[in-house]
Amino acid sequence: MSDLVRVGLVGVGIIAETHLAVLAQRPEVSLEFTVDPLLDEPPAFRGVKPPHYGILSEALAAHEPDLVVIATPTDTHADLAVQALTLSSARILVEKPLVGRLASLARLRSLEGEADVRSRLFTAHHFAFSPEVDWAAQLIAEHPGWGPVTSVTSAFYDPYILRGEQAFASYVSSWMDSGVNQLSMLSRFVELTEITSGDRRMDDGASSWATFAYRSRGAVGTARLRSSWLTGSSSKETVLAFGGSGVEIWIDHTSMTGFAARGSSLLATHGNDGRTPRKVAHYRPLYESLLSGSPDPVLSFDTAATVTELHSAP
Repeated sequence: MSDLVRVGLVGVGIIAETHLAVLAQRPEVSLEFTVDPLLDEPPAFRGVKPPHYGILSEALAAHEPDLVVIATPTDTHADLAVQALTLSSARILVEKPLVGRLASLARLRSLEGEADVRSRLFTAHHFAFSPEVDWAAQLIAEHPGWGPVTSVTSAFYDPYILRGEQAFASYVSSWMDSGVNQLSMLSRFVELTEITSGDRRMDDGASSWATFAYRSRGAVGTARLRSSWLTGSSSKETVLAFGGSGVEIWIDHTSMTGFAARGSSLLATHGNDGRTPRKVAHYRPLYESLLSGSPDPVLSFDTAATVTELHSAP
């Protein structure tokens, strides 16, 4: 991208606060406009309020952004992405999940010949950029002798049940919110291939359980994914087991820490400085990758398509 990155932000809700905080730390970024039909004026960006619009088409008629960030409810993603792809030449970053339905994915795929979807459309799979995930991925790459990952167990809990119907209005279901995070995060470690069992609408959508087959270093394994809002506090953990060598990697996504062990031996540890908010720690490297000359494949349309197909598979 050019030295100056002109950004348009669509959707000025809670998640947009993290986007703005991280973008404000990047000196090459300017916020050209915001779009949100529910707000009369935008938040300030570095002390200045940018032009604000009620609909995206009006903003794109008045500006030529380099990047459009879509941070709106999932069911609006496809329409807004199509507008950004066809009415501008900008790259587009869509909050996860890219879309919630396979029909919406097919709609975006149909634009490939017209709008360079694969080179312009990206998805904010932010959990894949979390420091503890990056640490574990590097550790695995440095130790091929550990062999393949033979099993994965991941459990994501959020206290959203306390929000009642607001939680379902904002996040749709536990699987819709956390399932995408789990699948995109696991794409750092294994090649997920298909869903094998589960119930992704347990407790009327407040919980989920699913198992997936995957490939790892020539072997196959099973990933077990649990998510639930039936809790009083947040807790997110993933365990990667290397059965051939007896190594296990325990990752705590809530505290952004981890350790690797074999039996009674501690092999490696990961901590954090305790000062960086968790989502900022996710989105800072995400934007660093996106705004580089070669964005990480986990942001790509192909990865989002695979995650969507696995996430939506019957």
